[in-house]
This record gives sequence, structure tokens and C-alpha cells, in this order.
Amino acid sequence: MPELPEVEVVRRGLARWASGRTIREVAVLHPRSVRRHIAGAEDFAARLVGVTLGEATRRGKYLWLPLGGEPKGALLGHLGMSGQLLIQPEDAPAETHLRVRIRFADEARTELRFVDQRTFGGLSVEDTGLDGLPLSVSHIARDPMDPLFDEAAFHAALRRRRTTLKRALLDQTLISGVGNIYADEALWRARLHFDRPTGTLAPARSAELLAAVREVMSAALAVGGTSFDSLYVNVNGESGYFSRDLDAYGREDQPCRRCGTPIRRVPFMNRSSYYCPRCQRRPRQV
Repeated sequence: MPELPEVEVVRRGLARWASGRTIREVAVLHPRSVRRHIAGAEDFAARLVGVTLGEATRRGKYLWLPLGGEPKGALLGHLGMSGQLLIQPEDAPAETHLRVRIRFADEARTELRFVDQRTFGGLSVEDTGLDGLPLSVSHIARDPMDPLFDEAAFHAALRRRRTTLKRALLDQTLISGVGNIYADEALWRARLHFDRPTGTLAPARSAELLAAVREVMSAALAVGGTSFDSLYVNVNGESGYFSRDLDAYGREDQPCRRCGTPIRRVPFMNRSSYYCPRCQRRPRQV
């Protein structure tokens, strides 16, 4: 699933190519892709036609474009496992898994397409609160790249919760945007075992972990995110290249780039965790 760097790459593309444009026409080609819009596909289209899109915004793995006019609302998107938001020429051939097409009322003759092979992602039009957040996103925590992210509250929450480090990093109500890939990468950089209890982490080590999260995400953003196949791309269909720089994730049995010990993979929450057994020693408390 795309994580913060991949979603941020898409947000930047939408800010450049979709924000400020007025919608002329909307076609929903697969109703499952707007299933979160409870009023249905026809209402989804009706809410958008004639509306000007505002500045593309993101909270964790969710992104949205505010809608001009009244009532206040937003076009909200979640990419799920395989969703793509692409800017394409209107006359470009339709993608095999094209689900929603949004055309604009200008002379650029490009359109916004939602393409989703597995249909786990989706679009919806939602009302927004006084803070501008779509209502379904209000429970999502700020992400570590957000200037308003509360570090002290994050450190305190880690100490209070009876859980383990990786589970805490994946908890979107505590810190958003971190998924399986960047959790493993940040824990490797911080030399922390994924199963270490959060209550055992001193404030200094907690700060090191947060710094590692920001460091790995910044590095991924610089090269367009992590793309293992053609699914995770920017709005122009281009892949990111951070997969070449991964230190832990996906490197089972390959030597740790710090100490040479083979990286291990173990099952974790229906996924996998990758770690170095020497650099990231399992704590005695576990």
C-alpha cells in the first residue's frame, strides 16, 4: 500500500495539474470506486460538476482537493493497494482499470483519471469541518513531516501505550503515513527491534526513532517514493526509485549494510517484518 512519500508525490502532482481547475464532466465507470460516497455515483458526479478544485492537501495516506462554493466539501481520495490518480490527455487510450474520469472546463484538454486494479481504493465527496478536514479523516493523526506534529505528545503516547514499536508506528491515530516499508526502514536506522515494548523506550531513544522516520521519508520523497511495480506512480505515470536504497525491507538473507549479518524476515500482522538480528537485538523484556 502506498505510504506517506508515495501519497505526497501524488499530492504534489495534483497541486500542479488539478488545483484551480473547474470540473466540466464526471464519469463513474465502476461504482465500487465511489462506494464511500453513500449517496451513490450520480450524486458524486453532480456534486463535482461546475466546481473549482482548491489546493491539494494530505493527512497521512489520505489526500483531498477542497471544493469551491457552498456547502463546503472536498474530493477525498485513498489509493488503497493499487489506486492511481493520473493526469492524462483527454484523447489518450483508457487504462484497463480506469474507474473514474474527471474532465475540466479549460483548454488544456487533460483530465484526471482514477485507475485501480484491485478496487480497494476510492473517491468520495465529503463535507468538511471548520478545520477544513473531511469528516472521515478527523481521527487521523498528523504525520511526522507536518510542521504541527506534536513530538512531546507522540513521545508521551509511546510511553503510555502497552504495545510494541512497530505496532505503534502503524497506528494511524498516533502517527500517520507510516506503513510496513518505512516502519522497517526507520527501525533499522534507529537500531531498534520491531517487537520492543513502547513503555521501555527512553525519551532520547524515542526522539531518535522519530528522527529516523523523518530521515527515511525525506530520502524516499527525494526520489519519488518506493515503486516495486507499475502500480505506485506519480500523476504522470512515473515510478519512484527508493526501492534501490532500502536497507531492511525486502532484503531477506542479504547482508546488513552496517554489520554484514543476513537480514531476517518474520511474520508480522499478516505481513512481514525485516530486521537485522545483530543491529536490532530483541530486548530481554520480550
